Amino acid sequence: MQNSVNGISDLRGDKSPALSQNKLFSNIKIGANELSHRVVMAPLTRMRTVTGSIPNDLMAEYYGQRATEGGLIIAEATLVSTNGQGYYGAPGIYNDAQAEGWEKIVNAVHEKGGKIFLQLWHGGRQSHVDLQPDGGLPIGPSVIPHDDVVYTPKGWVPVTLNREATIAEIKAIVADFRSGAERALAAGFDGVELHGANGYLIDQFLQDGSNQRTDEYGGTIEKRTRLLLEVTEAIVSVYGADRVGVRVGPSGTFGSMHDSDPIALFGYIAEQLNKFGLAYLHIIEPRINGSYEVADGLEPVASKNLRTIFKGNIISAGGFQPDNAEDIIKKGNADLVAFGRYFISNPDLVKRIKENLPLNPYDRDTFYGGDARGYTDYPFYSNN
Repeated sequence: MQNSVNGISDLRGDKSPALSQNKLFSNIKIGANELSHRVVMAPLTRMRTVTGSIPNDLMAEYYGQRATEGGLIIAEATLVSTNGQGYYGAPGIYNDAQAEGWEKIVNAVHEKGGKIFLQLWHGGRQSHVDLQPDGGLPIGPSVIPHDDVVYTPKGWVPVTLNREATIAEIKAIVADFRSGAERALAAGFDGVELHGANGYLIDQFLQDGSNQRTDEYGGTIEKRTRLLLEVTEAIVSVYGADRVGVRVGPSGTFGSMHDSDPIALFGYIAEQLNKFGLAYLHIIEPRINGSYEVADGLEPVASKNLRTIFKGNIISAGGFQPDNAEDIIKKGNADLVAFGRYFISNPDLVKRIKENLPLNPYDRDTFYGGDARGYTDYPFYSNN
């Protein structure tokens, strides 16, 4: 039934029934937003800004292409602080010019009847002096050498060893997240998502492999979770909990991450997030290996485990195909499924899944940075 094309599967329309009547294409309400299907566009770092981390017309075209009536797009990781950059060309939301750029994108999605959340992000130690204001050192919870690379004007380079963030800087970052949410609200976003995964600042504070502080932000699980909860509270104060989501990556290793007891840590996180009444919890499955492909034979276990704890909607992400996306929803372990690379190469992915049409292969070389090539030039389906 499937052909492997450049690392993903090509679903053939002549071998399987259409999915239009199945759970993946049923209505759902996530907090304040009503959706007509459960195929979510995952937040995807594409690094297409040119000047000042300001979203541009090319990005508006890209998001508008992928918007669908009643569908949810989670826009890419977006900087809330000038010292949070980890990828040259990634967009920001820390000034009004950036918010105005995002407003064009929001309008493009709304014109198609879609919903769009903005993912708020700080890279923390995943950075380099060339990306920092005045060439300063990146900040993180603790000074721990790690083996990662970031994208700078000079290309992919090893990270700069960070310094430890002060309490005053941590408080300032919480305020930056609040300000980012305020600008996102002014730009018209239907909601915001806090990026607490993939080895970035929030995740760095959560996991004891990167957080060895001895103050109120380090040590016990409760203290390591403090920043996540403070930022969530700050964002909720702007948007209301029913338009806020949080993304976590239990047992994820991206960004040299690890924790001595991830089951206890992420169970506690889910319990604490229950208190807010969030729109959703977005969970990255820990089955993606270093090449960003699904490790053979591994099931999506994180969503299954946290479903027993988290009481709200769950979006599951990480290596899903249309058929097993339907399966995880039917089993009740997730309510929506986020697709990444499929959305990169198929602007009409929702239609293709619904009608069981072939999928375009993707070009990994054009994922990060560049221009329209590999961004807005993927074809829509045609049977001509």
